[in-house]
Amino acid sequence: MIKNVLLAAAMAFGFTVISPPASAAYVYVQVGPPAPVVETAPAVPGPGYAWVGGYWRWNGARYVWVRGAWVHHPGAWCPGHWRHLPDHGWYWVEGHWC
Repeated sequence: MIKNVLLAAAMAFGFTVISPPASAAYVYVQVGPPAPVVETAPAVPGPGYAWVGGYWRWNGARYVWVRGAWVHHPGAWCPGHWRHLPDHGWYWVEGHWC
């Protein structure tokens, strides 16, 4: 009995570890993004803010620039970026707090 429970738990853990996350479903764009817009961050509004830089977002028909902004968060921001797969196209990798 205990052996079966341990085996089931190990299998469930294994499937959890190797299963791709739901967010792994990407939308591929066949045209690469334009060059990034050079933004100058305004003055920091106060302590505990991190700059989240702007990026090109695909709206289904074209790229649109999303401006950067200060966000109140204790930590550093690892920016998102466009990644290219030769057989598929370009896809967006979300930024996250480091």
